[in-house]
Amino acid sequence: MPDPNEAVRKLLDSLVGDGPEVGLQACAYLGGKQVINCWSGVADPESGQQVDGRSMFTVFSCSKGVTATCIHMLADRGKLDYDDPICKYWPEFAAKGKEKATIRHALTHRVGVPQTPPGVAITDWEGMTKGLAEEAPRWEPGTKSGYHGSTYGWILGEVLRRIDGRHIQQFLQEEVCRPLGIDSMYFGVPAAEEHRVGRLIDGPPLPEDATARRYLRNIMVSPQFNTSAVRQAELPAHGGIMSAAAIARHYAMLAQGGELDGTRLLSPERVRIASELQFDGVDVTLEQPVRRGLGYALGGLAGGGMDAVSGRPNAFGHSGLGGALGFADPEREFAFGITKNFMERNDPSQEQEKTASIVCRKVEQALGI
Repeated sequence: MPDPNEAVRKLLDSLVGDGPEVGLQACAYLGGKQVINCWSGVADPESGQQVDGRSMFTVFSCSKGVTATCIHMLADRGKLDYDDPICKYWPEFAAKGKEKATIRHALTHRVGVPQTPPGVAITDWEGMTKGLAEEAPRWEPGTKSGYHGSTYGWILGEVLRRIDGRHIQQFLQEEVCRPLGIDSMYFGVPAAEEHRVGRLIDGPPLPEDATARRYLRNIMVSPQFNTSAVRQAELPAHGGIMSAAAIARHYAMLAQGGELDGTRLLSPERVRIASELQFDGVDVTLEQPVRRGLGYALGGLAGGGMDAVSGRPNAFGHSGLGGALGFADPEREFAFGITKNFMERNDPSQEQEKTASIVCRKVEQALGI
């Protein structure tokens, strides 16, 4: 199209204008160059603040892909092996039958600890990691894959802290964001930047008889995730706060084999290893088929959160609760990110295309790819 960015912006305007979307951002890279960056709508309906290029949103499990990149950077530097037991670096984690749980298991949701310890606030890093170390696995580590919706972040984040000495929020800023020139990607947004964060808007609750994913049924996120305490907390599995441009730039680096604009974060071989298929089967937590690499969800599976890349098995990234998405497609040197504040529901009883898929398809059409 003559003006791809304008074509995508008009689509965002229509998605907001026709509802139920409230605020949206979309960004894409092709061949290592930003080719789409647009937005529409309201970031905070209470104040009337409009979405712009500096807005950020809570992206929930999109955070997992960024956490995976941090772990792969340590592996690339020889600081860890994926098959190292977690307890090699975090001895307390060996308790109650977890001594054979490995970093590979953590990246592929096979540790067996999807549950959080009771009575611990999600804002309490020390309390959460201590509690997780003491938890008994629900299955023998490595024998099943069951989505570790929030515990993925504390487990891998604590592994990184034990190896590197820095919390993952600091590592992300110093080793990923600053080298790539990203200023809108946080695991715990600084208080001074919180005014840029969009307010989450809950969608309608699922009907009682919906055959929805159990861990998503009727979840209402806005009361908790709109608070400063949670926005500023270090939640590397499900509480990252980012812009679409930041997500797309992160994945553009991966789509280019680990280097972007002359800055290399990962070797091409590491990107290949990280995005290789590790698990293809039914997730015992989600009760649905999944395809996973090392920390990234893989394309090629119709009907999942990665619908936008269902026909591209070599694409990899991660979706987030509510409809955020980021991925890399190395074959086309393409990367995409979308953020939003209206919380889409995943209701399998409704055959409705997700906003991320609609927008990504428009981006591809506009770019002629």
